[in-house]
Amino acid sequence: FLMERKTRVKINRKEVMLAKLRKSCSCTPKKLKNFVMDFLPVLQWLPKYQCKEYIWGDVMSGLVIGIILVPQAIAYSLLAGLKPIYSLYTSFFANIIYFLMGTSRHVSVGIFSLISLMVGQVVDRELLLAGFDLNDDAPSALGDGSLQNDSQSNTTAFNLTIAGMNAECGKECYAIGIATALTFVAGVYQVLMGIFRLGFVSMYLSESVLDGFATGASLTILTAQVKYLIGIKIPRSQGHGMLVITWINILRNISQANLCDVITSAICIVVLVTAKELGDRYKHKLKFPLPTELVVIVVATLVSHYGKLNEVYASSVSGAIPTGFIPPKVPHFNLMLRVAVDALPLAIVSFVFTVSLSEMCAKKYAYTIRANQEMFAVGFCNIIPSFFHSFATSAALAKTLVKTSTGCQTQVSGVISAMVVLLVLLFLAPLFYSLQKCVLACIIIVSLRGALRKFRDVPARYHVNKVDTLVWVVTMTASALISTEIGLLVGIVFSMLCIIVRTQRPRTALLGQIQDTSFYEDDLEYENLSSVPKVKIFRFEAPLYYANRNYFLKSLYRLTNLDPNLEAARRKKYEKKEKQHLKKGDHTTANGLGIGETTLQLVPKQIDFQVLVVDCSSISFLDTTGVNTLKEILKDYKDLNISVLLACCNPSVIDSLKRGGYFGKDFGSMQEMLFYSIHNAVQFAKDQK
Repeated sequence: FLMERKTRVKINRKEVMLAKLRKSCSCTPKKLKNFVMDFLPVLQWLPKYQCKEYIWGDVMSGLVIGIILVPQAIAYSLLAGLKPIYSLYTSFFANIIYFLMGTSRHVSVGIFSLISLMVGQVVDRELLLAGFDLNDDAPSALGDGSLQNDSQSNTTAFNLTIAGMNAECGKECYAIGIATALTFVAGVYQVLMGIFRLGFVSMYLSESVLDGFATGASLTILTAQVKYLIGIKIPRSQGHGMLVITWINILRNISQANLCDVITSAICIVVLVTAKELGDRYKHKLKFPLPTELVVIVVATLVSHYGKLNEVYASSVSGAIPTGFIPPKVPHFNLMLRVAVDALPLAIVSFVFTVSLSEMCAKKYAYTIRANQEMFAVGFCNIIPSFFHSFATSAALAKTLVKTSTGCQTQVSGVISAMVVLLVLLFLAPLFYSLQKCVLACIIIVSLRGALRKFRDVPARYHVNKVDTLVWVVTMTASALISTEIGLLVGIVFSMLCIIVRTQRPRTALLGQIQDTSFYEDDLEYENLSSVPKVKIFRFEAPLYYANRNYFLKSLYRLTNLDPNLEAARRKKYEKKEKQHLKKGDHTTANGLGIGETTLQLVPKQIDFQVLVVDCSSISFLDTTGVNTLKEILKDYKDLNISVLLACCNPSVIDSLKRGGYFGKDFGSMQEMLFYSIHNAVQFAKDQK
């Protein structure tokens, strides 16, 4: 039987587009109100805020995140190659802006290790190109920590022509100039992606690619912190192969290790790891996580200050952190041109991590987010703070998990966290002057535990899916050994190639009938299947398109043990010889057979079927080459008196076959060529016999 297709209503696409354009360009008070409410989701949920029910959880989670955020922000400034004050600015503004624009109730947006690393690599490269020394301990005139002194220290003896501008600018001001320009461009990219609804780009970053990228970047981060752990002074490596070059420099200078930093690092790592392990083990009994990082920083700062570790043992310290806010400044346009390419992977990674974490929280707590609005939120979390000496931000997994575990209900907790950071910015920042850099490095390394633990999951991952494991390994290796940006690109390209290869060489099978049923399965995979006499059933488990056409034909010919082209050529050759013998008056054939026996000779013994059924249930689409391939096998097998029947075609495949003329001009033979199940096709073949 042939099912009747529904008649589609023809849509005038031009009129639809014009209607949408008119609707989007029109401006009414109601539409303006809806636009503002959608652009600032806080206006929708804040008036409905249930204070008695939500406030305690929001305040507690906000305080805990703020306490965690301060030491992490100071530590991650090492990754970005910037002063700690800029990390604090970043954490403050990101929380405020996401509170206004974000649609997730639980995600924690702020400074993130991977994003800081990507920013730091660009900053280091541009500093090197501008002729600055990448040594972290280069002399700096940060005096007593006031903003006036800081602004003076940004202007040194360097009189440079940088990025097309004449600028008398020191290392620090040029570094933050690069970071803010990079952040601004990344934010613009994210907003443009939101306007043009390009959020689908994130679909090409699979879980294996993201995990491999995070693990490879974590190895790079760990390597960059080793010199702080042991207190040696080596240049910050740049370019491809940074991880290998850095380790070579570390091993060459290991004899210069600072014993004070080594002892401090060992103590801090032991304390931090022990506290983390105990926190993970007894988290169901703890109402909120232990503020171990803050305790370590406070104790280490006091010991360093009163023990005079910097003066006596030459231990490297954070230095003066100014209080207050530096006046806003527009990122320089010429610097934006220099970092425009670098901003693209930064924008994509930042958006992907934020949306994936937002979706995870929304699914867990049964609410919805708007991915497009998340793109706008993250974009403006980069654009606006870039005017206030901040760098790129993203959602962070560790802080998001802490936020949800401490009773967070809404983004009011983000405002509380911002207030904690503001308190440090206005009053407490100078107290961290004596904080050793090795302590900050310990905090960064311990925070990488989650990403580095992915190595333990490799056997389980390999057991689940070998191809995904290969994608993870390739992405991780490229991110660690080449660079993070190239590693991400390699991971995306390699994962796509894996998909292409899988469709180029998919599984193929001949099917047998399950006894006493109307179902058919792979003859090589299952026992006790019975073959259908004079019928071959062929399954191809992929779309049929130009890249796998040849594999389709080779597999078909191999499994059926018949190449119709070779068989046709053999028959033509045989017939030609027969005609030559007949012309000579010889009544025996070339093989010594009589003319009456010639017909038997023309039907080769290896052809043991008269009907070929193609199971199209796994063929999701056909391109022009795919349609022509099916038409080709239809013709070739017809020349051998073998019928070709198609079974289980989806509507898209049927439409492609119709447009390609597979069923003829009037589709008259369609009922005899197309069947809705394999069993129908087999029954039809038996009836025709």
